[in-house]
Amino acid sequence: MKTGNEYKLSTEEKETLLNTLKTRFEKNKNRHAGLDWTTVQTKLLEQPQKLWSLNEMENTGGEPDVVGYDKETQEFLFVDCSTESPKGRRSTCYDREAQVNRKDFPPKHNAQDMATAMGISLLTEEQYRNLQQLGNFDSKTSSWIQTPEAIRKLGGAIFADFRYNHIFIYHNGAQSYYAARGFRGLLKV
Repeated sequence: MKTGNEYKLSTEEKETLLNTLKTRFEKNKNRHAGLDWTTVQTKLLEQPQKLWSLNEMENTGGEPDVVGYDKETQEFLFVDCSTESPKGRRSTCYDREAQVNRKDFPPKHNAQDMATAMGISLLTEEQYRNLQQLGNFDSKTSSWIQTPEAIRKLGGAIFADFRYNHIFIYHNGAQSYYAARGFRGLLKV
């Protein structure tokens, strides 16, 4: 995880990102009914490291947008809302252990380390299912999701996609990676 000035965006980068987020927010009101952009922006400006994380999500093709508000923690929930799994986060195995243990043609990256470096987390199965209530995502791709420890200890990992008007949750070896599988992230602001 980066620290200090590495989290900061230039004034121009910040303005560009905020304009992009605002436009997306206003265009997709169904994702965050009853929420106000001014309140979201105020919270973002108070947390420059979160802006940096959103910029990373944007730069890797995630198209982050607000999908909810947690009243208990008073945080806005940003999730990657790109139609397909973010292009800049595909061809990744599940985690570092899988990446290190893959004997033939290990991938350059793994989903867990990429998410951590970006300051985000992989979606849970519940969060993925909630996202699918807002549109049809991953109809041609798939996304790694947080895997229960019991499954991971046995060498597996889970991923999800949307086919035939249905959300499918699958399993695969954690070492596997495909050009059409990436991951979606969650950022709480």
